[in-house]
Amino acid sequence: MKVAMYYRNDDVRIEEMPVPKIGPGELLVKVTASGICGSDVMEWYRIKKAPRVLGHEVAAEIVEVGEGVQGFHVGQRVVVTHHVPCNNCLYCQRGQHTLCDTLHSTTFDPGGFAEYLRVPAINVEKGGVVPIPDEVSNDAATFTEPLGCAVRGMREIGFQPARTVLVLGSGLAGMLNIKLAKALGAGRIIATDINDFRLDMAKKAGAEVVINAAKEDVVARVWKANGGRGADYVIVCAAAPPVFRQALDAADRGATILLFAILKPGVEVPFHVYDFWHRGLTLKGTYAAAPRDLNEAMELLRTRRVEVEDMITHRLPLEQAQEGFRLVAAAKDSMKVILYPHGVPDAP
Repeated sequence: MKVAMYYRNDDVRIEEMPVPKIGPGELLVKVTASGICGSDVMEWYRIKKAPRVLGHEVAAEIVEVGEGVQGFHVGQRVVVTHHVPCNNCLYCQRGQHTLCDTLHSTTFDPGGFAEYLRVPAINVEKGGVVPIPDEVSNDAATFTEPLGCAVRGMREIGFQPARTVLVLGSGLAGMLNIKLAKALGAGRIIATDINDFRLDMAKKAGAEVVINAAKEDVVARVWKANGGRGADYVIVCAAAPPVFRQALDAADRGATILLFAILKPGVEVPFHVYDFWHRGLTLKGTYAAAPRDLNEAMELLRTRRVEVEDMITHRLPLEQAQEGFRLVAAAKDSMKVILYPHGVPDAP
């Protein structure tokens, strides 16, 4: 079978690998669509384990069912996810599933940028396979995992409706947070970016105010746009040190700041501890999604409370994976790039 083998962002090669063999409790799936995540082009993060087949935003069709598997059948459309929690450890029992050691160690074979992949038994058993309802297209289904991450983030901050939400960075993660905040009843949504293409998409997605951070004073504009107050929720979706400083300064008293994006290990961002304490701010981090989040995301897609297909800017065959990685890494006139290992389907 064909795979897109990642060596670095500008070196993604189409190579041949054997179709995986499955064992008891496992599934073999045919990958129908696979989204390129922003984390796939974080070269400092990915190159450490290169060469490897990436891809974890996967819509697929089951082609073989291992002995003992129940609840799934050949021909069924599913989303498969690479990370699953054990559901038994201290962190899982606390509801902190994405801190689980098992979740950080599980994966599938070889990755979503391949014609076929093997879903290990633990992924099948622990909720890493989510059926795709008839109402959800394969394209929309590729958003299940990233939308699940946003769902988890909103739960982490205890999101309440009618509050002001500031999303710093309007790439795909930012867009999903904008759309989800709108669906959950946010009062006012403010979005920033340095790219006018993305700001235009953010406005169409539900941001009442958009700010070009390369041309405007983000903090001053936020306070002015929100009637002399900072934002109640600040969601950091851009991995740049100045953005973290903006997050603190643009937050209102009692606000919660969510770190959705990350910086390289070792990068420090100084802040005034007294100011942080005196204003009663809360700083939260979020990582990945657990089965509950994936199922909630799928329901949001099924009911169309969160529309996603309007964010797809490029549909490419697997053979053009290098171009897809270039588009996502450049972060210019693209938003969601999807690869199709078995060819790009006809337009709906």
